[in-house]
Amino acid sequence: MSGFSFDWLTLREPVDALSRHPDVLRRLQIAFASHRDLRVVDLGCGTGANLRATACLLGPRQSWTLIDHDQALLDAAAVRLSAWADQSVESAQGVVLHKDGRRLDVRFRHADLARDLETSIGGAVDLITASAFFDLVSSDFIEMFALIAARYRSAVYAPMNFDGHQAFLPPHDADDTMLRAFNVHQTSDKGFGPAAGGEAGHRLVGSLTALGYDIVTGDSPWLLGYEQQDLMQRTIGGIAMAVAEIGVISGDVSTAWRMARRSSGRVGHIDVLAIPGPAIGHP
Repeated sequence: MSGFSFDWLTLREPVDALSRHPDVLRRLQIAFASHRDLRVVDLGCGTGANLRATACLLGPRQSWTLIDHDQALLDAAAVRLSAWADQSVESAQGVVLHKDGRRLDVRFRHADLARDLETSIGGAVDLITASAFFDLVSSDFIEMFALIAARYRSAVYAPMNFDGHQAFLPPHDADDTMLRAFNVHQTSDKGFGPAAGGEAGHRLVGSLTALGYDIVTGDSPWLLGYEQQDLMQRTIGGIAMAVAEIGVISGDVSTAWRMARRSSGRVGHIDVLAIPGPAIGHP
């Protein structure tokens, strides 16, 4: 998978946290209200932002396995999580965190999810979560993931999947052209085959629904304004770079679009929660 910088992940973390759909979060909390001990796997964990946003909704004892292909990000996650916790103690396998009355046993796993997803997950867990991940992988990978989750009757929480829509104000003549080109780039191979891109949320819902899961979804767009100017400019710059990579738009058009002054923006995402139903399949 293409790498993501520490700076980029740090910049987007507070906006991601604010953007998560509240009804999906509420349903996640309800689903695990009776679980005092919970096993969680976080795919493509980056610096641990997904744990920091999700742990407060779960029970008093949580065991997390954070998986990423980038060892530098895993190292950064250990540092950031220790700073975030009320108390942090190193363990043989990672760190033990205490936060707001909860105990979190956290281990870090360096793995290539594209090569051996099931081994990376490591067996039966209560919850598999992955933030801003499934739009980077292929439809075949999503289907394989759904089969593995169903085999272990694991719940799935997948927030912040790009949905193929974005808009910036004031508008620019090249907006539609740039968006179409960006969505083409989003389907390029990120290490898992042709990526699902803006269709990822729907692909994930379809695969898990077919296996008997109960599904909850909600829109979770970034709403970018004055306080999010840094993230908006980085996003616009990233779009222009992505479009330049596939060479379908002239450099002059792309540059003019990137340099246009913007006051606000909206980048669409969808959150998905899937809970094993009574008739869930056993592939």
